[in-house]
Amino acid sequence: MIEKNVKTDFSAKVSEPVIGSGTYIHPLAAVIGNVILGNNVMVAPTACVRGDEGQPLYVGDDTNVQDGVVIHALETALDGKTVEKNLMEVNGKKYAVYVGNRVSLAHQVQIHGPAVVMDDTFVGMKVLVFKSFVGKNCVIEPGVILMGVKVADGRYVPVGSVIKTQIEADNLPTIMPDYPMKDMNKGVLHVNKALAKGYLAIKDVNKK
Repeated sequence: MIEKNVKTDFSAKVSEPVIGSGTYIHPLAAVIGNVILGNNVMVAPTACVRGDEGQPLYVGDDTNVQDGVVIHALETALDGKTVEKNLMEVNGKKYAVYVGNRVSLAHQVQIHGPAVVMDDTFVGMKVLVFKSFVGKNCVIEPGVILMGVKVADGRYVPVGSVIKTQIEADNLPTIMPDYPMKDMNKGVLHVNKALAKGYLAIKDVNKK
């Protein structure tokens, strides 16, 4: 389902999702409102990218949004006034949620804005990222909760960790050559780009 958001006191503008080329959205997924999806994005069944409260929501090129993923955010405006604390800045622009290029959001991940996940990062199953900034080339192992912290580039967060102070975030381990999950994102990206391409090809055939 792809549809516009509704007009409210916290969302004065009605927006339609912007969808890049080569991007596939499964019919059982929902992409709503002020959402920007880049090129070659795979949005799997039951994923929900809902830009009707906090906005905009941005998902970069070659990123995958797997089954049951929720991307949503706190209100970024109220009665015509911007709620700055619920926005994060990336490359000079402000977003409620920003997910970069070549990011994998595995099954049942929740990225709830204000939140940022930068390029080439793997986010494992059932992770919650809330009011947090995750750097480039990171691995967030399954079952992690990140709340109110900044994770530096090239770090990993061990399975099941609850990180809610900046001291804990600063002490996270650096990804080294012997880290078992350091190359996992590459394989996941390959699979999901191939799936998006394949599903789009079937869709095009069915139109004819």
